[in-house]
Amino acid sequence: MGVLERKEREKLEIRNQILEAATELFLKEGFDKTSMRGIAEKIEYSAATIYLHFKDKNEIFKAIHDKGFEIFFGKLSESQKIENPYMRLRRMGDLYLEFAFEHREFYDLMFVMRAPVEARNADGNIDWICGMQSFKLLQATIIECMEKGYMRKMDLDVATVTISSLMHGMASFYIRERLVMYDQNVLPYLFKDAMDNIMYVFKESPMTSAFAENQN
Repeated sequence: MGVLERKEREKLEIRNQILEAATELFLKEGFDKTSMRGIAEKIEYSAATIYLHFKDKNEIFKAIHDKGFEIFFGKLSESQKIENPYMRLRRMGDLYLEFAFEHREFYDLMFVMRAPVEARNADGNIDWICGMQSFKLLQATIIECMEKGYMRKMDLDVATVTISSLMHGMASFYIRERLVMYDQNVLPYLFKDAMDNIMYVFKESPMTSAFAENQN
C-alpha cells in the first residue's frame, strides 16, 4: 500500500469514527447540547482534528443523515423487482420496518430526533436529494397502483402521507418501546395486519380490483 493510499484510508477511518461518535452523542444528549469538542473527546482526538474533516456539527449531522437515507433508499429499492405495483407497495412497507429495526440509531436520527433545519441543509441544498429519492419511489408506486386500479383515485399527497404516517408510527412505537402492553412475539403479526388493513382501505371496489388483476 502506497503512502497516499494509506493516508486516505486513515482519513476515512477518522471520519467514520467522528460520525459514529456524533451519532451516539446526538441521540444521547440531543443536537443542541452536543459540541464539536465533545465529539473530539469521545474519540480522543483534538477538536482541531475534527475541524479538518467537518466545518461544524451541522455538516456532521447532514453527513449522518445522508448516509442513513442512502441505506434507506437501497433498502426500499429491493422492492422494485416486483412487477405488480400493489404487491410492490406492500413489500415497501415490510422493507421500511426492516430498515427501522435493523438501523435504529439511523432511524431515530433521520425521523425522530429534533434538529434545526440548517443542520439538515448544511450545504445550502434545500432540495434534500437524499431523502427525496425514497419519497419519489413511494409516490411512483402509489401512482402506478392508482393507474392500474389497485387503489382508488385520490389525492397523491394524502395517500403518501397516510401510508408514511402508518409506517413511521409503527416503527417509532417499537423503537421507543411504547408497545410493551403487547407480547413482543405478537407485534410482527399486528404490524402485518395493520399494513394489510390500510392497503385494503385504499383498494378500489372488488369489481374494479378483479378487473385490474385480469389485466396483469
